[in-house]
Amino acid sequence: MTETTLNADPAPAPDDGRPVLDVLIIGAGISGIGAAHYLTVEHPEKSFAILESRPVAGGTWNLFRYPGIRSDSDLHTFGFAFKPWTDPQAIADAPRILDYLHEAIDDDRLADKIRYNRRAVAVDWSSDDQYWRITVRDNDSGETEQVFARWIYAGTGYYNYDQGYSPEFPGQDTFTGQIIHPQHWPEDLDYAGKKVVVIGSGATAVTLVPSMAAEAGHVTMLQRTPTYVIPLPREDAIANALKKFLGPRRGYKLSRQKNIIQQRVVYELCQRFPAPSRAVIRRINKSMLPGGFDVDTHFNPPYKPWDQRLCVVPDGDLFKTVRQGKASIVTDRIASFTEKGILLESGTELEADIIVTATGLNLQLFGGMEVLRDGEPVQLSEAVAYRGIMLSGLPNFALAIGYTNSSWTLKVDMLCEYFMRLLTHMDAHGYSSVQPVPDAGMETRPLLDFGAGYVQRSIDSLPKQGTVKPWQMSMSVAADIRQLRHGSVDDRYLQYTAAPVAAAR
Repeated sequence: MTETTLNADPAPAPDDGRPVLDVLIIGAGISGIGAAHYLTVEHPEKSFAILESRPVAGGTWNLFRYPGIRSDSDLHTFGFAFKPWTDPQAIADAPRILDYLHEAIDDDRLADKIRYNRRAVAVDWSSDDQYWRITVRDNDSGETEQVFARWIYAGTGYYNYDQGYSPEFPGQDTFTGQIIHPQHWPEDLDYAGKKVVVIGSGATAVTLVPSMAAEAGHVTMLQRTPTYVIPLPREDAIANALKKFLGPRRGYKLSRQKNIIQQRVVYELCQRFPAPSRAVIRRINKSMLPGGFDVDTHFNPPYKPWDQRLCVVPDGDLFKTVRQGKASIVTDRIASFTEKGILLESGTELEADIIVTATGLNLQLFGGMEVLRDGEPVQLSEAVAYRGIMLSGLPNFALAIGYTNSSWTLKVDMLCEYFMRLLTHMDAHGYSSVQPVPDAGMETRPLLDFGAGYVQRSIDSLPKQGTVKPWQMSMSVAADIRQLRHGSVDDRYLQYTAAPVAAAR
């Protein structure tokens, strides 16, 4: 094991001679790239580096390679606040999003800050030294090294990027065709002219079905429970017009505000008036499907609109594919896999050459790394989130979790703004660390109050949130403008520690 600084111009060393970074960013996806921008612009004096466990940047948008992969949020809100989205596509495919992220890396000259194939496997906060000791594994050689940083910014998202969720189906070993999970899509998969069954009804499934139907013989979407599906134009005509006539920056800013308001209005209407909202969605679905299609069986979820995320289909591509007869939807339960396909509880057998298990993802905080404090493991399930950016019991540790009811990046941008203000406050007062401390006996509830299966499967292992501000995980842009963009960085819940003389600049 070696000690390293990742060649990132570290801050002056503490008295034992070891160089320490100001900030270590974990993850070179959209959250990590965003944090690096804000550090570059707001705190150019800070030393930082980015660890990325994969060989390339891009996070989710590089990991998933299944046909048609795209955003399910418009890029005017999913893009960064500081970098206009200029492509005409609003619901954009992964290659366009990756180009955008790599442009952001080039704009801020971040390439030399990123260390690829490096995974943080353990982090340990030293109260005496007032910095983090990070154990980093080289994924190529398997060797580990030690990195030291005053702050950790975890831009890791909350998915397990190594393994997706795929339940064990009875009889699946008897199936003679191919079984594929979208998270591990083979580059050379040939599905031309073949019968494909996609198990699932979420964003991945509704993306795969029309994308594969263009070449496959037939695609069947097999779902146990329907999902609310709404069509949106792939290109936002109003946003493109605004950018054309007002310029990319002003047009993007106005388009972003328009879509933030639009998203919030739709969410609030669905939550406050679920029955009329359900009726509107049903009417839209029926108008885009073939005559006589059983809308109430296949597009009528048992929950209220926006109790789970709505699935977006650009230009109604899923409905068009069904209308053209290239795809079909079956709502039933799986009894078992068979040699030729899937036997349903209704007695019907779906024949398949390829079965795609679009059955979801597994949650995993911070890439699965072990978190310690003074050598003792931290029970993350007992921690409470503060303003959605820090956790009780963890000094100098910021995390990025975006919205579940809107575009992820809208929140991450504001989390970064709060983080920058926090660093400024600490520098101005000579503080070396800060941690949030909740009131004793404070009431808590699950961190992600969301009905999706991937959340419910892991809810007990996640940190908690409080029931009052600033301990709530807000899902409102307006509320986060107040608590993150303008909220205090020195309230009674934040416990600051003065910098030791030896570690002061």
